[in-house]
Amino acid sequence: MSFGLIPAAYSDLPGWAEDDPSDLFEPMRRCLAYSREVKPYRIGSLGLRPEHLAEVFEAAAGVTPRTPAEARRFFETHLRPFRIQRNDGAAGFVTAYYEPVVDVSDHPDDLFRHPFYRRPEDLIDLDDDNRPEDLDASYAFARREPDGSMAPFFDRGEIDRGALQGRGLEIAWARSRVDVFFAHVQGAARLRYPDGAIRRITYAAKAGHPFSGIGRRLIDLGEIAEADISMQSIRAWLAAHEDRQDEILWSNRSYIFFRDAEVSDPALGPIAAAKVALQPMRSIAVDRLIHTFSSLFYLSSDSLAHLTGGNPFRRLMIALDTGTAIVGPARADIFTGSGDEAGALAGNVRNEADFFILLPRRAVLELGYGD
Repeated sequence: MSFGLIPAAYSDLPGWAEDDPSDLFEPMRRCLAYSREVKPYRIGSLGLRPEHLAEVFEAAAGVTPRTPAEARRFFETHLRPFRIQRNDGAAGFVTAYYEPVVDVSDHPDDLFRHPFYRRPEDLIDLDDDNRPEDLDASYAFARREPDGSMAPFFDRGEIDRGALQGRGLEIAWARSRVDVFFAHVQGAARLRYPDGAIRRITYAAKAGHPFSGIGRRLIDLGEIAEADISMQSIRAWLAAHEDRQDEILWSNRSYIFFRDAEVSDPALGPIAAAKVALQPMRSIAVDRLIHTFSSLFYLSSDSLAHLTGGNPFRRLMIALDTGTAIVGPARADIFTGSGDEAGALAGNVRNEADFFILLPRRAVLELGYGD
């Protein structure tokens, strides 16, 4: 592996004595229910098995901590912390994401002109058995042609120019194509209709083309300094350069399709890749090729302070999501919540962080990390 796990004590976790992880017990229960009632999570290359985590979550099922100290004692009793150390010596890195709230209409007009699309029926999942030889292995989706052959699906520019019009795939129409674009980047959105009704949509599939960050494109073009790049600065640039929106937005050929998702609890985020609702400020996206969903991580970043009222970010988190840009053992995307305030928080997060993974005690023995 390209990293190692270094045994640590809870006293080695900066700020551990001040954290209140009480709000992690509900997402642990949700993960346990999913693994029992649907299926266990896929094992990452680290080797942490879902049954290791399920044992901890079963112990947590009957616990309602009365104090932060009592919550911390539960984790101290059932899990052991290990620092994740990359072999190249580089620090861990965190970004953040959120669930946008987008004003929409259920029919197009002069104001609402930009659609959110459902998954097209001719968009096919690819695997090693059906992927054409001339299509890069990174493509997980393709378009099935009338003759049954596979071809790359339409990209962002082609879809924006009308490639899917007339097929009845529209979920709703937004005022702003930039709002639609950023909902694609976040992978989910709450749609707010003129009568106040709220509908939630979440990721269903993608066109298959690689993601290409428009922030990097604007940096490379000299339009925004790298030190100033954020969601807010990108939005401001796009608003000031409407004549160049096509150029910039279409440079990211990736395109996301959505499906309806229940708004069961407005305080929670959307159903994520782990098939449970995201807990704001306690959920992270990780590299699922390495880490098993529902794994617990302690993140510490002295430079990241605006998420926690000016104090260094030091929190126990649960891994419930993933993303194409989230690659590596010490890389995470923090879910900040829903709406504009959560978006303002998420848009400026690009910080180094120390990563600790909390392993169930049986897993420590079986994986050979201690006695």
